[in-house]
Amino acid sequence: MSLPKTDTAVTYPAGALTGTGTVQHVETLSDGRLAVLLDATPVHPVDAGWPDQGPDRATLTTPDGREVPVLDCVVGAADGAALFLGTEIPVRKGTGDWAFVVVHVLPEDAGIAEGDRVEVRVDGGHRAALSAGHTACHLASLALNRQLAGAWKRDVQADAAGNPNFDALAIETTTILPGGSRDVYRLGKSLRRKGFPPDALLGEMAAVEAGVNATLAEWVASGAEIRIERESDLLTGMRRWVCDLPGGTVSIPCGGTHLSSLAAVSGIEVRLVSGPGEGAAEVVMETRCT
Repeated sequence: MSLPKTDTAVTYPAGALTGTGTVQHVETLSDGRLAVLLDATPVHPVDAGWPDQGPDRATLTTPDGREVPVLDCVVGAADGAALFLGTEIPVRKGTGDWAFVVVHVLPEDAGIAEGDRVEVRVDGGHRAALSAGHTACHLASLALNRQLAGAWKRDVQADAAGNPNFDALAIETTTILPGGSRDVYRLGKSLRRKGFPPDALLGEMAAVEAGVNATLAEWVASGAEIRIERESDLLTGMRRWVCDLPGGTVSIPCGGTHLSSLAAVSGIEVRLVSGPGEGAAEVVMETRCT
């Protein structure tokens, strides 16, 4: 069976929930399910390289009108001879002679063949909840960076708003949830060597949380516009989340989905919780968007 030579065209960055695609490749996976590649799709896949936002929920409708559930959706890559999924991909995105593709995982009895023209429909409610959670995650990280800016003893890389990027330097894991996110930060020797005293957060947790929430309330009240800027429609094309905040426009590389305006939410709040990590303290930031 043939494998595509070009990346999948994706329409989810523009907010698409429906679309039509031609089946380029069908392959049976080791568990019996089918890996189906389309030339274009509105379905957001999970990327093993940074799996913060999970896959959309979606269905494909076959030419004979049967609706088939998408059981999973992941980023894959093909070298012309074989298809690799998720963590199995041996090369970086953009590697020459490789096609990076959206892999729709379907039931083994899906009855879909190469060349079929299928309709794709994404669960709009689930997408909206994840988009709200991802937007809230970006804003919470920017607000946290702003609140901790005065604690740094050395110059370090700046975030999109020009503040020391605590989020990037301390982050362990990020998980986008429906209507929120969960960020785990590690406050160890490495961060201290970069110039951040852990007590500036650990010893002032309530004050930092209050300051972050005050900033978030100001930003939400502005109803700021949000957009995704793209260099192309291909899966590997650079995409940036751009938000026109009161203090200036911020832009962050991001492959996820987002709200189109802060007018869509009534509030974003964080809760900070400390806990022991392996050899260093951890702080968890739980963000909720209403």
